[in-house]
Amino acid sequence: MDRAQKEKVVDELGQIFESSGVVVVAHYEGMTVAEMQDLRAQMREAGGSVRVAKNKLAKIALEGKPCASIANYLTGMTVLSYSEDPVAAAKVVDDYAKKNEKLVVLGGAMGDSALDPAGVKAVAAMPSREELIASIVGCIGAPASNIAGAIGAPASNIASILSTIEEKAA
Repeated sequence: MDRAQKEKVVDELGQIFESSGVVVVAHYEGMTVAEMQDLRAQMREAGGSVRVAKNKLAKIALEGKPCASIANYLTGMTVLSYSEDPVAAAKVVDDYAKKNEKLVVLGGAMGDSALDPAGVKAVAAMPSREELIASIVGCIGAPASNIAGAIGAPASNIASILSTIEEKAA
């Protein structure tokens, strides 16, 4: 890799570190290509990405960035998982690490907050943006459906009473 390519990689990594809601660092030693492709597919499905980069270039890209604290985790065979959603990448990596012991979570960063492996698990346990939106919409919609049910109930009661009266008359 020549100097221009290295500078391009450092710029790309710098943009990733600035724009991501969460970055998770993990060791992937011993994982097969198929396992790595599976991880990438799951991450893509969740709206995130997986990136393998030279640790030295990643450390250079981290200089002056809010998540610079993850530089200590960049040793050995590391993979960076990231997403704009502050929960998605952590959730996918945590779930994948439970199924595949070759993927070992080292830590990560959420904005300027450093995360240890327990912190990544805690973030993964949080509801995602979509889950929060769905629960808020459910809370907003519940009173309206209760009102509609209350309004509709007397009419159905009257209809059943009328049908009962008709059956007795006939």
